[in-house]
Amino acid sequence: MPTGRGIALGLWAYALAQLTLLADRPAGLLAGAALGAAVLLAALLAARVLAVGAPPSARARATGLRARSRLRAVPRQVDPDAAGRPRPRAPGLRPSVA
Repeated sequence: MPTGRGIALGLWAYALAQLTLLADRPAGLLAGAALGAAVLLAALLAARVLAVGAPPSARARATGLRARSRLRAVPRQVDPDAAGRPRPRAPGLRPSVA
């Protein structure tokens, strides 16, 4: 038994064959192909919208953020006044020579 995707592909192939048989001029074939492409694009966009779904709820987002924050490491506290650390200086009126 063919799957839904196989049936849809068969229908598209049948429609293309009928389009080439019925079009007596190249302009008709081109218009039919453009219409088919537009219908296919609309179907793909609709399928994508349905596949993406709604954004996560606020509760799910808060739960995810809380779980991610638990995994984060706490930054190391640095004492700026510890021995061997130069004190930061504000810029003076003249540029430094260093």
